[in-house]
Formats: sequence, C-alpha cells, structure tokens
Amino acid sequence: MSTAFPPGPRVPRAVQTLLYAKWRGLLLNTAARRYGDVFTLRLVPPYAENLVVFSRPEHIREIFAADPADLHAGEGNRLLVHIMGSRSVLLTDEQEHARARRLLMPAFTGSALHGYRSFVEAIAKAHIDQWVSGSTVTALDRMNELTLDVIMQVVFGMTDEQRRSELAPLLRRIVNVNPLVFFGWKWPRLERYGVWKRMRATQTAIDTLLLAEIARRRAHPDLDQRADVLSRLLAFGAGDNPADQPLSDAELRDQLITLLLAGHETTASALSWTFQELAANPDIQDAARRAAHDGDDKYLEAVLKEAMRRRTVIAGTGRKLTRDMTIGGVTLPRETVVTTSIILAHQRPDSYPDAARFRPERFLDGSVAANTWFPFGGGVRRCIGAGFSLMEGAVVLREVLTRFTLTFPHGGSAEGARIRNITHVPAHGARITVTANTSPMSRTV
Repeated sequence: MSTAFPPGPRVPRAVQTLLYAKWRGLLLNTAARRYGDVFTLRLVPPYAENLVVFSRPEHIREIFAADPADLHAGEGNRLLVHIMGSRSVLLTDEQEHARARRLLMPAFTGSALHGYRSFVEAIAKAHIDQWVSGSTVTALDRMNELTLDVIMQVVFGMTDEQRRSELAPLLRRIVNVNPLVFFGWKWPRLERYGVWKRMRATQTAIDTLLLAEIARRRAHPDLDQRADVLSRLLAFGAGDNPADQPLSDAELRDQLITLLLAGHETTASALSWTFQELAANPDIQDAARRAAHDGDDKYLEAVLKEAMRRRTVIAGTGRKLTRDMTIGGVTLPRETVVTTSIILAHQRPDSYPDAARFRPERFLDGSVAANTWFPFGGGVRRCIGAGFSLMEGAVVLREVLTRFTLTFPHGGSAEGARIRNITHVPAHGARITVTANTSPMSRTV
C-alpha cells in the first residue's frame, strides 16, 4: 500500500488553484485521464493544500460509510464557514452535527413536504404567469427568483413582501460572489478593500435583517400554529425534554442562512440545466410534457435527476481525516482532505453506459447503482433538503411544461458551465425561448 499522496498534476499550486476555482471540471477531467481514479490536487489555502480525489463507486461507498468521527465533513468544507457560520449543519461534525440534523429533520419529512406542496405550486404559478409566449428568458435568473421566493415563504415563513424585497438582493450578491472573495478569508486585511469590503458589508446587512426577523418571531404568540422551519426551530426547547436547549440567536442565524442559500441556489441551477437539456432533446421534452399533464411526478423527477447527473451543480463532497486512514488502498495522513468527485462519478462509462446521452429512463429502469449518483451527498451527511428539492423541481417542471414549449433562441445552443460561488451554472444563464403550447399535447415547431 502507498504511504504517500497519490500522483497528480505537476503544475504549480497557484496554477492548480486558479484552475480549480474557475475551471474545475476541466481540471478534474484532465487529471482523471492522466492519473486515473485516484489523484491529488495541490492547492493554495483557503482550499485544501492536498486534496485527494476519488470517483470509483466502491471508494465513494467506503468514504460515505466511514465513522463520522474519522472523516469530518464540516472541517472538509471550511471554505463556507465565513458565509454559513460555524454552527451551520453543513459545517459541524459529530455530536454538534447530529443535534443540528435532529433540529431540522422534522421540517423535511414526507408529511411536511406534502404540506408544503400547495404553497410551492402557488408560488410557481405566480412566477410562470409572468412569462410571455415568444420571449426569451434567462432561466437561471428566473429560477433563482422563484426558488428564493419558495425558501423565504415556505421554509423561512417570511410572508411580508417588503422584508423579502430587502433580503432577496443581498442573498443574490452572496450567491454571485467572485471566487476571489475566498482569499479574503485567509487574509482578513483584504476586507478593507474592494470586493472583500463589499462582501463584508453584504454579510452584515443580511445578519441585521435575519436577527431582526428572529426577534420579531420570538415575540409572536402563535409559533405553535405555524409550520415553517424558523417557527419549528424557535419552538425547540419548549417541550418536556430537559436536554433540548433553546437555540441562541447566533445558532438560528447560521441554520437560516444555510437554508436560504443552499436551499435555493442548487435547485435553481438544477432547473436551469434541466430546461436546457429539454430544449436540446425535444422528444424527451414531449414525454416530460405528457408526464406533466398526467401528474407523473416519477418521470419528472427522473428528468431532473438525469439533468443533475449530466450537468453537475456541486463538484464534490469534502471530508477531512482526523487520523491516518487507508481509503481505496491508499494510506493517507491525518489532516488530509478527500473529496468524492460528483463530476467524475456521474460521467463514468462503467456506471453510465452512453454517459453523454440525456436519458431520464435510466432512473426508472433500475440501472443506476448505489454510490454512482449523489448530487445531495451521502451517508449521514446526505442533504436533508433532497426530498424538498426534488418535489419543488417536479412542481416547477409541471407548471412550465403544461404551458410552454422550450427551444433555444435563434442561433443559440446548449451552454457550457461556469463556476458561480461553489456551484456550476450555465455560462450565460441558460437562455431559453418559451412558446405557449397550441394544444395540451402538441409541440410548437
């Protein structure tokens, strides 16, 4: 067994870091072709200095099934701590992480999702009502607005339009953060200048609004009659279990900003990629339209899942070793950060025959094996909002497809990816022309 880091690109750390921050898919695919299924990237902080990349299903299973005390996911994703906060469910480990999940899980059970659905449907309808037949929409922008509205109203419980209008543009600035901002977290003096100064001002303004909303809701007398996540979190500690300590304002802030950002950006990106795939595959779009008319959410979810496979939103999941460990036959020292590469795993030909083809049926015929599709992560760290995201995506697809046919603008075509914050999004926002369906089941040509 090897006791050194697996081989990887030999270009300088600064060059690898630039490629990782701006052209991650290109770097990962090039390295995988050259070095195989396991390789090491050498990066500059705040990224991991030695990032070991895995993509084989058996290696993914090994990492996801490991003792959470040995592989800290929170420490493996510390890049986000300056946005999400140190108490975020994404950035805590072991007992603290288990407590955070216990707090949030009741809000995302099957029964809770059923209760949210009618609200999501109403919001989706209100947004799609604004689309004009024959116009070209930037799908990413439209989906960001829609999914943020869903998160603020359904999950956060913010029904006051004025407060939503104050918060929404601030969150959009965070979502569209320049990767250069990450380096300001390594060298705090940069926060006095330019993009770093503006970022700090945005975060301060968001915190002010969130803490004011928390105070307003603490004073509200009907918490037990509300079903949104904030009300559930505020009510924690009011029961009979003495071990349930009420959440502080700081802890509430960290969980809320995590839900607001992670809960809308990834779904918006996935939907914009899905619209692009449907525009490029009119026959599949016809099948999805039939499913939308028939109420076949399983097929609509399969369409969404296949788009998330073909067009990965999050590049991978990180874990930091708390002790020396052997993973995939490679012995790695304590403090190493390992990543399960979603980008590479989703394109493996041994996992996905004809991987370049957009084929939603693969998610219905049982051919997708375990540990080969994991856009929501896996193991004890699997995203608690996965079910909510798929439900929301199916609702939006139904609303769009029953009313419009999607095509590329004249002279347009499928777009490549760019990195926004930590997500992969269509380079130009997925520009799509929407045309009103001339009959319930016809496609406009």
